[in-house]
Amino acid sequence: MTLPELRQRLQFEPDSLEGAGRSRFRLQPERVEMALSWQAAAADHAIICFDDPFYPPLLRTIYDPPPVLFAKGRPELLQVPAVAVVGSRSSSPAGLQSGRMLSHQLAAQGVMVCSGLASGIDAAAHLGALDAGGATVAVLGTGVDECYPRRNQQLYLAIREQGCLISEFWPDTKAFAGNFPKRNRIISGISLGTLVVEARLKSGSLITARLAAEQGREVFAVPGGILGGQSEGCHELLKNGAKLVENAVDITEELAALCGWHLEALHLCHHIAQESTAELPTPSLLSSVRYEVTTLDEVVEHSGKTIDHVLEQILELELQGWVAAVPGGYVRLKRN
Repeated sequence: MTLPELRQRLQFEPDSLEGAGRSRFRLQPERVEMALSWQAAAADHAIICFDDPFYPPLLRTIYDPPPVLFAKGRPELLQVPAVAVVGSRSSSPAGLQSGRMLSHQLAAQGVMVCSGLASGIDAAAHLGALDAGGATVAVLGTGVDECYPRRNQQLYLAIREQGCLISEFWPDTKAFAGNFPKRNRIISGISLGTLVVEARLKSGSLITARLAAEQGREVFAVPGGILGGQSEGCHELLKNGAKLVENAVDITEELAALCGWHLEALHLCHHIAQESTAELPTPSLLSSVRYEVTTLDEVVEHSGKTIDHVLEQILELELQGWVAAVPGGYVRLKRN
């Protein structure tokens, strides 16, 4: 990509998403030049636009993909099939051991381990992948020049060397609480599936798992003890259809079919624009039903349709085998 081409692409920054299009506002020229200067400052700095070859192929298919990613390290690794490994920040010793072991096993089999560089399970996941000599991607809730939390500085440097650090936020963006849940959609969106190792019911990891299900990805969970509540979130996922994981084989046996889907995604554009969805009876409503229990109110709110219209269309989806009525709402049965 030439400098003028990159300059032209960076004239827009993500603002919000409405319908099938990405709404953006024009950046000030000095902001663009600052980004270009940042990229030129180091050989392993990269600005990855939506149509760039290094842009993660599965990420293109989610509802609200970031138009631009800033990367440090080895951006070519973003093309490797990945599994997200997430969990509690205040994890137990057993949870840390499980997260590190499972990530080591996945990386040893050539799977990219994706996580968020947080304390606890995230850090254990990255370390397990690095221990195996494999690759790992850290999706940051800050700019890529910021290491948060600071205690993970050595891990940050190791990932930069052996893997890749990415963020949708500009490189100088400091830690802000609202940005961390937002980055979770990228963690799940890059990945073929999301593994939750240890999580309480209020854990942010459940947000990542929910997003993975909404994006049509697989959800895996590690069972834990019933005392202390540290694995209550994982048990809730398992009750709602997540696959129970005791070792990496439980995940990799699913990856043959998933990797085929990953390769197909190389040829896909944003899912709302896919021609195949036009063959569905009600594609916009189907996208409102998750692979975990989705209440009727949630379907109505997400779809933007009246309740009468939703009830009529969801019955058609049930009859065609796309969704099923369950206690508490509906669940999606298959991806389009």
